[in-house]
Amino acid sequence: MDKELMKASLIALKDCLKLQKGESLLIVTDTKLRTIGESLRAAAIELGNDPVLMKMEVRSRDGEEPPESVTHAMMHSAVVIAPTARSLTHTAARREACKAGARVATMPGILRETMIRCLNADYYAIAERTKRATAVLTGGSVLHVTSKAGTDITLPIRGIKAIASTGLIHEPGSFGNLPSGEAYLMPVEGASEGVFVVDGSMSGIGNLAGKTPITIRVKKGAAVEITGGAAAKKLRAKLEPLGPKAFNIAEFGIGTNDAARITGSILEDEKIMGTIHIALGNNMSMGGTVDVPVHLDGIVKSPTVELDGKKIMDRGKLLLA
Repeated sequence: MDKELMKASLIALKDCLKLQKGESLLIVTDTKLRTIGESLRAAAIELGNDPVLMKMEVRSRDGEEPPESVTHAMMHSAVVIAPTARSLTHTAARREACKAGARVATMPGILRETMIRCLNADYYAIAERTKRATAVLTGGSVLHVTSKAGTDITLPIRGIKAIASTGLIHEPGSFGNLPSGEAYLMPVEGASEGVFVVDGSMSGIGNLAGKTPITIRVKKGAAVEITGGAAAKKLRAKLEPLGPKAFNIAEFGIGTNDAARITGSILEDEKIMGTIHIALGNNMSMGGTVDVPVHLDGIVKSPTVELDGKKIMDRGKLLLA
């Protein structure tokens, strides 16, 4: 048994999900991340539970629905944890499980090093920081993001309630990533304007260090031009077969996890304190109307973020009272 991975698995179940003895636990994994799934299963047994482990084939993209049998099992479990290569966060299966009262943790593309490093972070400190950022976003009207790499985008958010992904998933119907640490929301649909330059990493593509950044031009809340090198071409190839909805500006988020580092795994990368991310595609999980089977986040490094003319981040430094 991998002792470090086992320790992280115990933290995920006991502290982050508050798993109680006798609760029904479903572990959803796939052929790529079965080692993580098996570690969580062993941890659950050590805690005195009788977990169910379901292994499926790797989905073709983030946001693609799992098999119907997995969806059914998710809806009939008290606790669900999903280490999968592709994200189940923005799926109907996850939403229906939460609606049925499940506490759901998704772990898309998680790496062993990410699980060990980030699940040993101080989640109560991360939770406090995340809640402060969430409150600030919820009370705002217009975000303006700039960066040295060329980002200059305005995202209206008036009337949108931000979501705190704290890593503490304790209430029935709650959900989040593990590891976690982000405050996020959907911008007003059809209203974002400008350009953002993804120079950290991109969902489904990986770490962009040493590569040409992806420049995404936005009009009326949709990406209208995606340029750069090979990474930009790959991103367009992922979005174009799914039609116009895939280009929707779906999310703005602020990372709040001080233990996170850029690894190429978006699960960790989007949580890095000192970064923001903007996603394309599905926004249903944030209260939106754009239902498309894809949700891809792009990380912007060291941004300056102004909310209603007041800086809340200055070149990557989070400014929260």
